[in-house]
Amino acid sequence: MKGFRQHPFRVSFRLLWFGLEVVVSLFDFLFHCVFCSKASRRRARALWLQRTGKRVGRVLNLQIRSLGEIPHRGLLISNHVSYVDILVLVSLAPALFVAKREVKFWPVMGLLAQLGGTVFIDRQRRTHVGEVNDDIRNALDDGALVTIFPEGTSSDGRAVLPFRSPLLEPATRLDQPLTVARLQYTLADGSPDEEVAYWGDATFFPHLLNLLSRDRVQSTVRFGIVTEPVPDRKALALQLHSAVSALK
Repeated sequence: MKGFRQHPFRVSFRLLWFGLEVVVSLFDFLFHCVFCSKASRRRARALWLQRTGKRVGRVLNLQIRSLGEIPHRGLLISNHVSYVDILVLVSLAPALFVAKREVKFWPVMGLLAQLGGTVFIDRQRRTHVGEVNDDIRNALDDGALVTIFPEGTSSDGRAVLPFRSPLLEPATRLDQPLTVARLQYTLADGSPDEEVAYWGDATFFPHLLNLLSRDRVQSTVRFGIVTEPVPDRKALALQLHSAVSALK
């Protein structure tokens, strides 16, 4: 609650603004996604999540700088620092995200993730990986952009954690564009690895309150294209990890 004590009026105003944007987004979903056809539902949800991400980004005064070619289809492989990553990436291009099952039960953000069509993976069920990979392939065949965070967890953002290979199986196919990205953050009035990064023993609501107290959040996203992915999943995890790590 340090941020609230420092800037109580800013946090209170932004918290109310955040709540208002969530309500507006729910009505937006009702009008644009509930009654759309099954064939267009995935695209409608991705566009809805993009609009929602931009709304919430304005609450945080999120300023985004992108370097490299922004992908609009295929697989996007990125490092993972915070729930803010989703706001950043979806603001640049509508996308489908793959997330761990626990995200589904986060307050507010979990609901937005569900409505946005996020594919949740239950790592306690080994057979679930195959089902998720089928969902990813179906989305790719529909022309969607699918974003995966293969570190499997968020970190302080200083280094890229080793990549887990199970969800990279669709990337071994050579018929889809494969893009890597690295997200980095700066704060004018704080430390990004402590106040933007969502990791360790951080809990959502206190973390969000502190983030709302910051003047602005600046994000830099660097993109790179992988033109010759190796066909072996474990070797590909190493290749993509090196590609993401080199984006700095």
